[in-house]
Amino acid sequence: MIPPFETTSVNFAVPLSCESCIKDVSTSLHKLDGIQNVSADLKAQLISITGTAAPSAIVSAIQDTGRDAILRGSGKAESAAVCILETHSTSVTDQVRGLIRMVQVAPQLTLLDMTLRGVSPGSYNVTVREAGDISQGAASTGGIWDLLQAKQASPPRPAKGIFGTIEVGKSGLGSVFLDKPIQIWELIGRSIVVSRKQDGFEREDPDTLVGVIARSAGVWDNDKTVCSCSGKTVWEERKEQTAKGML
Repeated sequence: MIPPFETTSVNFAVPLSCESCIKDVSTSLHKLDGIQNVSADLKAQLISITGTAAPSAIVSAIQDTGRDAILRGSGKAESAAVCILETHSTSVTDQVRGLIRMVQVAPQLTLLDMTLRGVSPGSYNVTVREAGDISQGAASTGGIWDLLQAKQASPPRPAKGIFGTIEVGKSGLGSVFLDKPIQIWELIGRSIVVSRKQDGFEREDPDTLVGVIARSAGVWDNDKTVCSCSGKTVWEERKEQTAKGML
């Protein structure tokens, strides 16, 4: 169970046109266990939620009303990041194969919303690497972040850089929500590798994905863009990724 988001609300971008829309979404959300409070900003097209319900359940509840929803931020400065996952295989035409949104919702709690598409079915390891150098694909990203320190700790503890796994079905699509006891500032500039291996990466493996973690435009500075580097609106980005088969 994800701990409460304390005094920080998690924000979701939702297309809202009137007060009736807000009422529909709020009613659907309050059917979930763990929802403490729901508020809306019609002008900003944002729904803010405080509670312990899983983000995946929140998104599903909003989508049940016929509207889309995108994990947007926590309302605090510098609390969001994004990582676009690409393969470095030269045999692949469309190299973008995944997206990870990261939102810090408490002093030591960050949520990750990950989607993959177009990769082979199976279980994939998700790791944060020490370096942000992806010039040679996963091979140049360095070791797993915090692994050595974790092994040397007394007693040994889990490494911060081991995020877990994501399962990809026969359709080539996979999605997962993860929560980790880390802060966004610790991640910026590092890279993420998603692969069936944890080392010995092959640059031409189309199923080994890598990306650099960058600060994401949040509700505190630009309520329209998903990432300062792309300048696209959240809905332009959603439409583009949906057209490509991305969840």
